[in-house]
Amino acid sequence: MYYPDDVIEQVRSSNDIVDVVGSYVHLKKQGANYFGLCPFHNEKSPSFSVSPDKQIFYCFGCGAGGNVITFLMKYENYTFQEAMQALADRAGIKLPEADYSEEMKKKEEHRKMLFAVNKETATYYFKLLRSPKGATGLKYLTDRKLTSDTMNMFGLGYADGAGSDLVKHLRAVGFSDDVILEAGVAAHDERKGLHDKFWNRVMFPIMDVNNRVIGFGGRVMGDGKPKYLNSPETPIFDKGRNLYGLNLAKRSRKDQYILCEGYMDVIAMHQAGFTQAVASLGTSFTSGQAGILKKYVNGVLLSYDSDEAGVKAALRNNGILKEGGIRARVLDLRPYKDPDEFIKNAGAGEFQKRIDNAENSFYYELRMMEKDYNMTDPAGRTDFTREAARRLGTFEDEVERDNYISAVAEKYYINLDSLKKLVGSYTDTGVIKPVKRPMRSDTQGKTNENTATESEFRDQAWLLTWMSADKDVFAQVSRYIKPEDFSEGLPREVAEKFYADPEGNTIASIISLFTEEEEQNRAAKLFNAELVLPDEAQDREKALRDIVYSVKSHASKRITDEAGGGTDAFARMIKSRKELEELAKVRFHVRGAET
Repeated sequence: MYYPDDVIEQVRSSNDIVDVVGSYVHLKKQGANYFGLCPFHNEKSPSFSVSPDKQIFYCFGCGAGGNVITFLMKYENYTFQEAMQALADRAGIKLPEADYSEEMKKKEEHRKMLFAVNKETATYYFKLLRSPKGATGLKYLTDRKLTSDTMNMFGLGYADGAGSDLVKHLRAVGFSDDVILEAGVAAHDERKGLHDKFWNRVMFPIMDVNNRVIGFGGRVMGDGKPKYLNSPETPIFDKGRNLYGLNLAKRSRKDQYILCEGYMDVIAMHQAGFTQAVASLGTSFTSGQAGILKKYVNGVLLSYDSDEAGVKAALRNNGILKEGGIRARVLDLRPYKDPDEFIKNAGAGEFQKRIDNAENSFYYELRMMEKDYNMTDPAGRTDFTREAARRLGTFEDEVERDNYISAVAEKYYINLDSLKKLVGSYTDTGVIKPVKRPMRSDTQGKTNENTATESEFRDQAWLLTWMSADKDVFAQVSRYIKPEDFSEGLPREVAEKFYADPEGNTIASIISLFTEEEEQNRAAKLFNAELVLPDEAQDREKALRDIVYSVKSHASKRITDEAGGGTDAFARMIKSRKELEELAKVRFHVRGAET
């Protein structure tokens, strides 16, 4: 472990998970929990839940889960120590010196090695650009009107790839082939062996918010394919949760950032004085990146190419930003194609005017939508109005929705009362209706928890969830179910930790005892089972008895299956069967149920 358990618990309990996660993800309260779009996978319907009572998060879509420390590790790609430090700083807690285990030391050293490879590679490319070998790349950048200061600020470089000189250089300074390959700056095949990944390309180092090089983008010189080549994802580089230029944009102190399509757009804008520009990293904009922006600003200006692809990207990303709780406006770059071309031809002053007059993103959506309808034909206008009403119905806030209805009615000469009525027929209440599952199932698929079947694992998860939520239930059940009755592996480990101190151990504190992200995910799943209880008291009691009996029955079966010819094994089997017979007669009392 990095820190003593009491220190970990102090830091965790001092950071409310709803507050922390809410600074990254747009959350909406639904019943006892909060829901939002999962930042760890793309989804349209919120399946990401945060429990203020349990102080854990869990995504029913991708299975990511854990406590506030887990969230920061996963979202920011932090080590356990880095997450602890960030949360300690947030809560004003001074951490003691970390006590590394040998395993943690190795992991931390490995991450440092990957950062070191990237830093050395960036330095190599930087120097090569400014040498005779980099003449081709330097000419390209100067032809794009970039100054030396701008090139230096972004650490621009050049990769010629001749003779795999980078690999030779990295080997010479002491890096192993395995680390060079894992860092993503080299590739391997049977013919060439380990060789430079990038060649004949202008290089754009990609940095995290702490100014550490985590990857690269390379623009080919000439007509080679692909035009842009990016580093693969690595343990320190997650494309969906980083933004190009954010390390510089965060210094701008602007209340809104400009979101662009590419590296050169960001660089051109920074050079022109618009230092709030950022871009996604060669992939589609994600909800995770929207969460990153939410940490710094509440508003975003979309500055995409004015061609068809740019329009599609603006429309798509506006929806992602809206779901993330970020207000968006769209820059009109016409008659120019992109921000770089606009600034070179019209100047920074005219670009600022476009910023000042940026179009409301919903108006932009409607303007683009008009192209699909014949607005001079009554039937076409009717179809347009219906689609506009459907989109107006997606506004969750009633005041905001009413304001937009009034504005759209005025803008498009639509009767206000008619539009309100039409929107009312489309309004999405935003209520999340969980899928109710039956208490029992005949499914016998295997899980990844050793030999536990799916139904066995589910019953154990339900029981742990119920006991952790109701200590009266735990007091009754713990007389018959012991930690050894749970399946070997994580279920038993979690049960042992919970049983050790059911009053003092919170769910979130138990999750902190696991250092591996995968273990934390699975522990969160155990404590976050989707338990749907019957309404009637006697049915609730029966449901609990059925679950307890199921867990004990599976435990008894394991003992029987494992029993050999020894006297001790036979005695354990007989004892287990007697306990099972007694349990069949027990009546449990559930809080709120009739006794």
